[in-house]
Amino acid sequence: MLLTPSDAKVVTDRLLARSKADHCIVRLNGGERTNLRFARGSATTNGNQSHLRVTVQSQFGLRAGAASVSGLEAEALEAAVARSEQIARSAPENRELLPPAGPQTYPSGAGYDAPTAAVRAERLAAVSKPVIDEAASRAIDVAGYCMVRWGFDAMATSAGLFGHDAQTGADFTVTARNKSGTWSGWAGRSQTRFDLLDTERLGRRAIDKAAYTAPAVRLEPGKYTVILEPSAVSDLVTWMMWRMNARDADEGRSVFSRRGGGNRLGEKLFEDDVTIFTDPGDPVAPERAFGDEGLPQRRTVWVQDGVLRNLIYSRFWAQEKRHEPVARPSSFVMAGGTTTIDDMIRGTRRGVLVTRFWYMRLLDAQKLLLTGLTRDGNFLIEDGRIVAPALNFRFNESPVAVLANCWRSVRASGRAAEKARIPWSRRRRFW
Repeated sequence: MLLTPSDAKVVTDRLLARSKADHCIVRLNGGERTNLRFARGSATTNGNQSHLRVTVQSQFGLRAGAASVSGLEAEALEAAVARSEQIARSAPENRELLPPAGPQTYPSGAGYDAPTAAVRAERLAAVSKPVIDEAASRAIDVAGYCMVRWGFDAMATSAGLFGHDAQTGADFTVTARNKSGTWSGWAGRSQTRFDLLDTERLGRRAIDKAAYTAPAVRLEPGKYTVILEPSAVSDLVTWMMWRMNARDADEGRSVFSRRGGGNRLGEKLFEDDVTIFTDPGDPVAPERAFGDEGLPQRRTVWVQDGVLRNLIYSRFWAQEKRHEPVARPSSFVMAGGTTTIDDMIRGTRRGVLVTRFWYMRLLDAQKLLLTGLTRDGNFLIEDGRIVAPALNFRFNESPVAVLANCWRSVRASGRAAEKARIPWSRRRRFW
């Protein structure tokens, strides 16, 4: 369900008026999504989902409690208010609890696209059919998922804050496999606007990767020049963005902790080409209008020319450290050059092309050391061209180390290794 700002405000005003707490926060989020799955040469299923969630948080002094309900039934909403107050009265005190924020001015977001919200299953089937047809003509099996979504977030407080933000999104992923079942390829993309999805191009790339019939080579464990496709870059960097918390860093629990105390803001941690920012006005990966605590999201540069410029500061921690609050991001943009993956391959003497990762887990928070597996298409590169598929492998690596070593010669196994390479100018929306 998608509520307009005026409809959402009617709901929040009614709940705030019923509150008997010292402070009250009401959050609404809802939306719809339409999806289509295809496999074995045709569409297999399609579906539509709709949801709406209302959460009421009540505060009495340093005590807080919250209750949620699905839907807008009057009795259920009133019960949620009463339940949140009951929980708050019995909760232990939390010295970090702050009164809710007051009125705010929010930026105009770029996250909602009306034509995307109007897409239905027939359109999803139409853009999937060329991929199915090409796979059939090349004797490749494909399976895929196409989806559009539209939704909103709203927040109101007893201190006078009200915010509303609408978003749309579109996803297309396709997995291809050769008839013998020995090799697969994958491609996918997420956009805020459905018309930005080039499904034919994505399907062709997955099919091209799956078309290899030669046996996959087994690479010996070691250090290799690695070209990461955008999906693999996103998998790594998203983990880093999750961990960019100032409190964790200040308390010595983070890769961004400074030895001896404090954080590493202002330090050069990455290669010169690394710049990461979030921006509500970005046309491809727009940030939300407001963060979890209701404060406005603004254009925020997290890393600039390799230097750490910002960390996430909650309102409480900002107050403790006399720092401006910095909201947790929901998207990021990596800015940089325009070198294509094919150009990178041509410039690599010996290396590996990696499509994406999966089953990633954290091994060491203080080093942000991750472990995971490659998936759906590794390829051995020799003398500027792909010569064979390569079996999947497990890796242990930190995204901080990757971004510190990209485009720079390193020493490995007693000899000069080539540059680690990342395709820049890629954008990623997450959460």
